[in-house]
Amino acid sequence: MWSSLSNDSDYEHTSIIVPSLSVNQEELAKVTGAAFYEERLLFALIRLRNPNARVVYVTSQPVHPDIIDYYLGLLEGVPTRHARERLHMLSVLDSSTRPLTDKILERPRLLNRMRRLIGDRERAYLTCYNSTERERRLAVALDVPLNGLDPDHLGYGTKSGNRRIFAEAGVTFPAGSEDLQNEDDIVAALVELGRERPAARRAVVKLNEGFGGEGNGIFEFPAARDDRDEIRDGLSRLAFTSGTETWQSFLRKFEDMGGIVEELVQAEEIRSPSVQMRIAPDGEPILLSSHEQVLGGTTGQSYLGCRFPANDPYRLLLLAEAQKVGRVLSEKGVLGRFAIDFLVTRDAAGDWQAHAIEINLRMGGTTPPYLALEFLIGGCLDPETGLFVAPDGKAKYYSATDNLKSPAYRGLLPEDLFEIIARRRLGFRQAEGAGALFHMIGALSQYGKIGMTCIADSPEAAQSLFERTTKALDDEIDGRGHGMQAPLLDRHFAME
Repeated sequence: MWSSLSNDSDYEHTSIIVPSLSVNQEELAKVTGAAFYEERLLFALIRLRNPNARVVYVTSQPVHPDIIDYYLGLLEGVPTRHARERLHMLSVLDSSTRPLTDKILERPRLLNRMRRLIGDRERAYLTCYNSTERERRLAVALDVPLNGLDPDHLGYGTKSGNRRIFAEAGVTFPAGSEDLQNEDDIVAALVELGRERPAARRAVVKLNEGFGGEGNGIFEFPAARDDRDEIRDGLSRLAFTSGTETWQSFLRKFEDMGGIVEELVQAEEIRSPSVQMRIAPDGEPILLSSHEQVLGGTTGQSYLGCRFPANDPYRLLLLAEAQKVGRVLSEKGVLGRFAIDFLVTRDAAGDWQAHAIEINLRMGGTTPPYLALEFLIGGCLDPETGLFVAPDGKAKYYSATDNLKSPAYRGLLPEDLFEIIARRRLGFRQAEGAGALFHMIGALSQYGKIGMTCIADSPEAAQSLFERTTKALDDEIDGRGHGMQAPLLDRHFAME
């Protein structure tokens, strides 16, 4: 089926999309408006461009019909009515804080309805945000293949597993220790790291299954770097991104899932890019994109947004390092989308070095904006340059975030947003191949939070569009937005 989809743009098939966030729910609870992250894969409606494709999309709560119309209206060359007839939106009507997949599995009548909508199972597949044993059970229950990671390989996606993959791939990664289970292990690892890296001032203690920087604690080395008592005392003062995290709660989770300790890379000049890849069902590792990540929060470890692509001086270096990791993962049978986070540093001679930090064997914050680019532009990534080339030969760039938020945005309904988009002419302009596209729109009214991707013909134009669009939103609420000066994407959009 993969071969048929790749070679025939009119191949008849059904795509079942279950955007379940099957991750540690305690960590997920720290993310504002996490329930609406199920909307982030609505860009996958691009598949309806194929007039013979059908999509079954399941969510915990119904998606506002105006939001669906918004995306379908952007499918160039496809009548909205024709696309809507091939789209089946289902909801479990369950807002509880549990993975969506669990909610589906405990509703046999819903499963039967999904089976009927799927039709020919030989021409259907299941796509999820991430793959766990839950998603495997769902795929078996629906009798369709899962386009994603075999849960038997989940260990490669833990922080400890990441370090082993990096070592096997021969890429540079921070000094440290993996497979730690308790406080004594952490203390011993920090003492060893202090001896190995005497110039290191800080270290990071990471939960094996943390994500978005929420499972990280920053440790400051004391003067007596080999004094276990001082090291242990310093652990009680770990700095966390979340204001609700404490050393006691962090240690409880660490003892449950394990974790690592590694040096916090420091340099005069440092950046935080990432590379996104996909391993196809035939085992081929495919480069998808690279990004400059914008990090923030109290520890500077939380993902806030991104710019596409990664910067020129080191983009090809990142792609080469990522391909080494991709080949190792492919050899181990990994399938589907994943991202590799890097830190890049520049030495006194002006040379850049890439340090692999972690592998996310799932979709992530950089997935929706890249899907938006594909959704609106078409085209593909040129692996020789790392640039996205549109069908007309132009390179495209974007600035994006899923964390644009303000208390003053609360109460804006989807129809309010679409009115603002129309009146302020903030929408995407197909003729120019430029403009803004919004996602996670359902979170706006309750949480004052929304995602946005601004696409243009240069990095500067994309950033300028981002700032103008944000200012326009602020002006609509009488200037009571985040109140920050440009460049907006480089600031933490903290709620008051």
